[in-house]
Amino acid sequence: MNKALITGGTGFIGRHLCADLLADGWQVEVITRDTVAAANVLPTGAQPVASAAAAAPADAVINLAGENLADGRWTEARKREMRESRLRVTRELCQVIGGWERPPAVLISGSAVGYYGARGGAVLDEREPNANEFQSELCVAWEQAARRAEGVGVRVCRIRTGIVLGAEDGALAQMITPFRFGLGGHFGTGKQYMPWIHIRDEVRAIRFLIDHDSCSGAFNLTAPNPATNREFTTVLAKVMHRPSFAWVPGAMLKLILGEMAHLLLTGQRAIPAALQQAGFRFEFDRLKPALTDLVGKNKDKHGNKESL
Repeated sequence: MNKALITGGTGFIGRHLCADLLADGWQVEVITRDTVAAANVLPTGAQPVASAAAAAPADAVINLAGENLADGRWTEARKREMRESRLRVTRELCQVIGGWERPPAVLISGSAVGYYGARGGAVLDEREPNANEFQSELCVAWEQAARRAEGVGVRVCRIRTGIVLGAEDGALAQMITPFRFGLGGHFGTGKQYMPWIHIRDEVRAIRFLIDHDSCSGAFNLTAPNPATNREFTTVLAKVMHRPSFAWVPGAMLKLILGEMAHLLLTGQRAIPAALQQAGFRFEFDRLKPALTDLVGKNKDKHGNKESL
């Protein structure tokens, strides 16, 4: 039986990945600071462990841990925590992996399209350099920490994930609330790109990278057709049969959110060049079918029918 060791397994992506691996017959251990709380949210069969040192060696290690950048204002203290929460876990994980008699075949380590910084409408594949911004420098340090595992012969895939769309959690679940009340609309100019990916394709892509020994290096986990913020909100409104006339000025977002507003007012036109060249095929490569699957057809956020 194959075994996976996961950090960040109680998060949105992690829970879906755990369920997918378990359904495929994998043994899954999840590193978590609170094993009791984790047991209440993890899929049945996933085993919480208190630390990487307490975990048994695994065939695949998936590192998704890190404080959410969008959960509040970017104070200097919070910036330090966002950085340390990623680097601390990644370094500890690589140290433990290095001590195993048989290292894992692969380490899939999280990163984000924020690596590229605010680049306007430029098309960004994995060959593009990083920018000189907080979230970019954070991703660079995170990826460098993960690459330490290469020193003990581990194949490392660095996944630069975009905005993961799911009905029950994540960015989309937060966005649809104002739309339900007819108050949805775009942010700032609406010209900023949103590099989105359906949660099923996010999990399928991670599984693809686990299964294909030829894959290593950086991979943008984004759908092939990123949309601007204005395009995204227009399609979402149509799928939900709601208007999309509201507008939140950039200055207002900056006043309310501070530096964190930068995430909402800039974006990356990132494309999954490396993933597609490796042979991955998306289930949802266009926005409207993805949103229809998640929130259309008169579904509420739990997938139940409701009258709109």
